[in-house]
Amino acid sequence: MLGLRGVRLDLVIPGLFGMQVRAIAHAAAQLTKAGKDPRPEIETPLVAAVQEMEVARTLTEDVLREAEQETGIHLRTPIGTMIEVPRAALTAAAIAGRAKLFSFGTNDLTQMTWGFSRDDVEAAFFGKYLQLGIFGVSPFETIDADGVGQLVTMAVKAGREARPDLVIGVCGEHGGDPASVRFFHEAGLDYVSCSPFRVPIARLEAGRAAVAGAGSDTR
Repeated sequence: MLGLRGVRLDLVIPGLFGMQVRAIAHAAAQLTKAGKDPRPEIETPLVAAVQEMEVARTLTEDVLREAEQETGIHLRTPIGTMIEVPRAALTAAAIAGRAKLFSFGTNDLTQMTWGFSRDDVEAAFFGKYLQLGIFGVSPFETIDADGVGQLVTMAVKAGREARPDLVIGVCGEHGGDPASVRFFHEAGLDYVSCSPFRVPIARLEAGRAAVAGAGSDTR
């Protein structure tokens, strides 16, 4: 997965990335013709360098133009990336110059920052780490504010300095954790996204954060 991330996968299997973008564009066009108001957003996963973002954006824009000619429907489709690799967070200013959207994939960002796979370690030694107080809580349940959280804060600041209108959110189970929602609010994110069963908790915590300060949206 790490070797074939995002746009690199299209370089290995030509046309795959374009096929996915085309499917999104045609589906949105059909909904538009049916009187609906679709608002698709396209984010390339696991980007680690601005050069990857540039290639992905060019590919996406080319396919969207082709789809517009095929369907006769013009779609305003923001193009962005998932921030899941520590290097992407560290180079957020450059990436923001080519992206209108950031979405932190905190599950992968946590794995890569800590240097371990969730599936491998939770059953192996997390219990002992919690027992010894190395972890107060699993970093996959509540955002690791001192480590992963610092990458998030840094990327938000750098990204917004490069693009003030940058839309930033988070995708993953952290988006439904109360303590994490509060952290994301303080970091300046626009929204959180999480599993359906976690939405009520996310909305409640976002509302509490809004009362305490500026608002945070949920999806």
